[in-house]
Amino acid sequence: MTERITALDLPAGELSEGTRKYFEVCREKLGMVPNVLQSLTFDEAKLRAFSDTYNDLMLGDSGLSKLEREMIAVVVSSVNKCFYCLTAHGAAVRELSGDPVLGEMLVMNFRAAELPPKQRAMLEFAEKLTEAPSKIDEPDRQRLRDAGFTDRDVYDIANTAAFFNMTNRLASAIDMRPNPEYHSAAR
Repeated sequence: MTERITALDLPAGELSEGTRKYFEVCREKLGMVPNVLQSLTFDEAKLRAFSDTYNDLMLGDSGLSKLEREMIAVVVSSVNKCFYCLTAHGAAVRELSGDPVLGEMLVMNFRAAELPPKQRAMLEFAEKLTEAPSKIDEPDRQRLRDAGFTDRDVYDIANTAAFFNMTNRLASAIDMRPNPEYHSAAR
């Protein structure tokens, strides 16, 4: 029996050689192909668009560390109660931080975690952008600058939070399930 990835019946299409190679790299580096990618195999253009955006935001050049970007993913996903992203990105936080508790702490209440003021300001901004985007104003951006972020960093914080708000909604709408490997990763 094949594990269910989503609640939708969207059969995989024929994948290009490039995508098959990308999936092989995933298997080599992660030991799996993340279900978020598997769920998009019905439309390779959507898969490429998602992968390109994700890789740029989460792995590309930024004043934010990879850990900080993963922390944003977890806090946004916590507000949105996205099971897939909480599981996958919580595992990434555990791995990148070397702290087996931090991922869960960010899920429950990031304010209870021992974080530097700069990261706390970043997560407060991501939370407000998720809960009340129409209420973001110049003082919110200035708090990030005062914490030590550049305007480019503010853009990256906002873009990362916005991306996860979108993916959280999609994952919830189609009941996307995390790969079982995420549950025990970096424990």
